[in-house]
Amino acid sequence: MTLSLMRPVSFAVLVLALAAPPKVRAQAGSGPGPFAGPELPSATVAVFPASLYNEQANVREPSDTAQAALATEVLRQRLRERLGGQALDYAAVDSAASAPAALALAGGIACHLRVACAVEVGRTLGARWVVLAKVSKTSNLIWLLSAQLVRVATGEIVLDDSTELKGDPAQMVRVGTRIFADRVVRTVRNGGVATNFPNASPTP
Repeated sequence: MTLSLMRPVSFAVLVLALAAPPKVRAQAGSGPGPFAGPELPSATVAVFPASLYNEQANVREPSDTAQAALATEVLRQRLRERLGGQALDYAAVDSAASAPAALALAGGIACHLRVACAVEVGRTLGARWVVLAKVSKTSNLIWLLSAQLVRVATGEIVLDDSTELKGDPAQMVRVGTRIFADRVVRTVRNGGVATNFPNASPTP
């Protein structure tokens, strides 16, 4: 079966050859050092588990949860490979996110479903960035990956990507998550300024 990545429906992330560059929000550089953004390129990143949304899918199956678990695994592994110790250990993130104070801030729902809670957990852990992701199912062949990179100091969502994935779910979730993770790496290393994809020049 031929697999394909459909054009993103919001802030574009997955771009194949000849595709137009996506629109991403850039942050003006004003911080210290020779980099463009307000954060140090060595700033730490807290990565939350990906959530699953399949309430509007034409068919809901117990196996749907595997796609969110896969996105979590790929995201954390990719960021750990590229950022090393900057990507906080997932056990520390999960533990802080499940603490009573975090759950109270989230209104009783999972912390990674509310940006304010994730930011507070990031602050508690001393992270400068938090990464959130959601895998949504439309059908067995069409899924959506929504993912954000949030600056803890201000709560600003620097990357807010929404990408439609078409094809084998496991393969497309894996590819989409890796591409988003690489965008996170570039943005973190640039101090918080998003760059055009696939090139690495700062957005105007």
